[in-house]
Amino acid sequence: MKKIPFITKEKAQEIAQKYPTPFYLYDEKGIRDNAKAVKEAFSWNPGFKEYFAVKATPNPYLIQIMKDYGCGCDCSSMTELMLSDAAGIKGRDIMFSSNDTPAQEYAYAARLGAIINLDDITHIEFVEGILGKLPETMSCRYNPGGVFKMSNGIMDNPGDAKYGFTTEQMFEGYRILKEKGVKNFGIHAFLASNTVSNEYYPILAKELFELAVQLEKETGADIKFINLSGGVGIPYTPDQEPNDIRAIGEGVRRVYEEVLVPAGMGDVSIYTEMGRFMMGPYGQLVTKAIHEKHTYKEYIGVDACAVNLMRPAMYGAYHHITVLGKEDAPCDHKYDVVGSLCENNDKFAIDRMLPKIDKGDYLVIHDTGAHGHAMGYNYNGKLRSAELLLKEDGNVQMIRRAETPGDYFATLDCFDIYDKLAI
Repeated sequence: MKKIPFITKEKAQEIAQKYPTPFYLYDEKGIRDNAKAVKEAFSWNPGFKEYFAVKATPNPYLIQIMKDYGCGCDCSSMTELMLSDAAGIKGRDIMFSSNDTPAQEYAYAARLGAIINLDDITHIEFVEGILGKLPETMSCRYNPGGVFKMSNGIMDNPGDAKYGFTTEQMFEGYRILKEKGVKNFGIHAFLASNTVSNEYYPILAKELFELAVQLEKETGADIKFINLSGGVGIPYTPDQEPNDIRAIGEGVRRVYEEVLVPAGMGDVSIYTEMGRFMMGPYGQLVTKAIHEKHTYKEYIGVDACAVNLMRPAMYGAYHHITVLGKEDAPCDHKYDVVGSLCENNDKFAIDRMLPKIDKGDYLVIHDTGAHGHAMGYNYNGKLRSAELLLKEDGNVQMIRRAETPGDYFATLDCFDIYDKLAI
């Protein structure tokens, strides 16, 4: 799959005059087309809802685009709940899926009317103690343990994950919740991350549907929804084929009719919580080459660094790079593309074959729309970049300004030293 920049070199130069590099750029048309495709892929299920994973790209402008297509929000912290509320997403349109959760966050989620998705059986008593009475609708996160396999091998290892109820705890937990007055139940599970396979959701769905049938039969709980969570990935490398969300939706439908419908559970709603799939391909980090270094290797230094995009430094993750204006030039130079942090893992690419890069060239780092800006930090006193939205009409709108030294020092404003800082 060819990686195509959203903008030309000339457009990057124009934008940079107003919003200096580095900056994040999101493609509104791509986001909208994808959200529409997801909605259509699951339209066979009347209760379907995508709860966009706020952690992936916590920007209210982008959340409001999702809202146009009926999406809710999946939140895992107080500030994500606050952000969703501010963006006009409230009540049952919020799914609160947290772990090791402070009491005040459960209280706030309940105050908003969010659906609380419990991560551990001990949290039943914990939440009851906070709220006095449990909500009528609650969900439990399931972890089957062991390893999760598909036809192409082991996908992940749920048994090592800190999340979720064991199988036995699901049955016990449902009985306890039912005794405490919960009337409407949900099941949630996340068993593999960034799967580039149309098989993942249908295989996960079959496992959860079969569990739901047993839970309802043995506990008498009225299961209203099954949340397939996230895990539907994107092709970071050009040789990967993207997931076909319509084929995925059809696969889930077939399993639904095979397992749930014969069990008299054909009214169960399907929920998803995709962040990476919803936003990942529709964000790009634009940065400028500012230095070149010729030592034991060839280096290109850019004005972005790992505080702008942590994934390559943290995971060794691959992100494709395009040099604007040189899209068709031969990739006959081997570079490490690096940032300015005092850490040797601050590299966007290692031994990457690219066209010859000159100082002043603009580089586009692809597929950064999810878990990109959101994972930013301030090591070395570095400041996070602006986020921009490329509108469908070609105009650019700032949807988050770049940080300033004043932002960095703001938490010192309770001390006299703050008055001496030149900001």
